Amino acid sequence: MIANPIQPFLERYGVLILDGGLATELEARGHDLSDSLWSARLLRDNLQAIKQVHLDYLRAGADCIISASYQATIPGYVQHGLSEAQAVSLLQRSVELAREARDSFWETVQHTGERLRPLVAASIGPYGAYLADGSEYSGRYGLDQAALIAFHRRRWQILVESAPDVLACETIPSAVEARALAHLLSETPDTVAWFSFSCRDEQHISDGTRLRECVEWLDAFPQVVAIGVNCTAPRFVPALIAEARRVSRKPIIAYPNSGETYDVGQKRWLGLSIPADFAQQSGRWREAGAALIGGCCRTRPDHIREIRVRQRVEGEG
Repeated sequence: MIANPIQPFLERYGVLILDGGLATELEARGHDLSDSLWSARLLRDNLQAIKQVHLDYLRAGADCIISASYQATIPGYVQHGLSEAQAVSLLQRSVELAREARDSFWETVQHTGERLRPLVAASIGPYGAYLADGSEYSGRYGLDQAALIAFHRRRWQILVESAPDVLACETIPSAVEARALAHLLSETPDTVAWFSFSCRDEQHISDGTRLRECVEWLDAFPQVVAIGVNCTAPRFVPALIAEARRVSRKPIIAYPNSGETYDVGQKRWLGLSIPADFAQQSGRWREAGAALIGGCCRTRPDHIREIRVRQRVEGEG
């Protein structure tokens, strides 16, 4: 039987709180992430900045922090002048940094008995994140499952060997890519993962496949510990959770973006995000059946802090 690291949180609190946007917070602190490496550039240039954001999300109430490896790939780093060995080291460092932040935080709070030891998730972003052209919101790569398996395999192995608590297969835009990642999960039988999809409306993931079809297929994998959506407009989330619950017995995960919209041409976000309003919406996701809740792009520690307050249960302290 594979150990499920999220189960203790669900048994004690009924919900597991995820962190929010890593790149968003780094940008808010003045870091330029405008090149194709995005937040992964700071694994090369400013490790302490990433570690500090991890710590601040934990202090805000996150039960799980996600590594800075979403847009970190070997070919991406090589294109920016690093050697393959350096690229491998940075991928490993992404998980090590998150673990260091978690362990440092845990030393300060474990004596209180108010928290469970937070988890570290290793982010595995889609092929489109490497392309840095917005295609993680369409899934239109022109690659088949075999090609996607080949692209992801080395990074997958490196991150698994870095010993996170769980892999975060996130912002998946296509059914083909989900199947490729599930194939790699079967190659590492002692590893568990969650799968979360980017969705374009209340029923379909970004490539047009019904979310229900993807969830039903993944439900059969014992190594998949949660399934759901992320980096999706909050207004779609309650219906998407309902779709997932109809065909899966697994915990449902929801960490949408702030509700702002990204203009690919202008390369900027449009709209406003208010943490208290976001947290109020999170109550509806919980009511709809989500068990893992957090934020994605354009959410910050204040959003997670408000969610923590909103989702606090009796006995949490």
